[in-house]
Amino acid sequence: MNERKTAIVTGSATGVGAAAAELLAERGCNVVVNYTRSEKEAHETAARCEAAGAETRVVQADVSEDDDCLKLAAAAMDAWGRIDYLVNNAGRTKFNPFANLHGIDKQDFLDIYAVNVVGTYQMIRAVEPHMRALGSGAVVNNSSIGGVTGIASSIPYAASKAALNLMTKSLAHVLGPEIRINSVAPGMIQTRWLQGGMGDEAYQAMLDMASQALPLKQVAEPRHVAEVLVWFLEGAPLVTGETLIADSGVHIGQLPPLASGDSD
Repeated sequence: MNERKTAIVTGSATGVGAAAAELLAERGCNVVVNYTRSEKEAHETAARCEAAGAETRVVQADVSEDDDCLKLAAAAMDAWGRIDYLVNNAGRTKFNPFANLHGIDKQDFLDIYAVNVVGTYQMIRAVEPHMRALGSGAVVNNSSIGGVTGIASSIPYAASKAALNLMTKSLAHVLGPEIRINSVAPGMIQTRWLQGGMGDEAYQAMLDMASQALPLKQVAEPRHVAEVLVWFLEGAPLVTGETLIADSGVHIGQLPPLASGDSD
């Protein structure tokens, strides 16, 4: 068995997934880089991981397909004989204003849940026996503040992330003691995915607003979120079933300004 730890990061061609793969490589892991369509970007991510000292495997797989989840687990086992970490980052949405109830149909719900909830479950099921055989393992799910506040790119996306958060808690009951599982709920993240969904003008307006309104006055970059995801894998030895909000303070809102004359 390879002594170097092994991580699978779903949806790791770009954005947060790519940042997580690179950070894990820097921390001494070999990495399975996964993509569905962005093959060129996946190989670029793998090259950066290898420059950091990791061995990699690049695997095309759609996590909504159970056979593809098994293929990702097999890629890690065939290459290195172990799976230590799983980052469930692959996600899907349909950008749609909440008020436009007719902009979403049954298939949209099914497609979004197939990746965000079912795909996550299938990936966990695929790696679970290997982590148990190893005697330890950690899973972290990239969720969304939308699953906490209900405000997101669309109603089915927010609902899927709420389901993901509760599923994390449910799975924590049965994956221990060998396997810990937690979720991270980021707010807005500076990614091409969000920019493409919002459009350039709305995206820039959001960045400008956030720099003034958010308590921490910044919109996360992928590396910020990746650092929280990796912390749950490497640290937090007594934490499982948790959903940690990492949103620059979106969920707490803004305090009103002090009234004129208030002091002390």
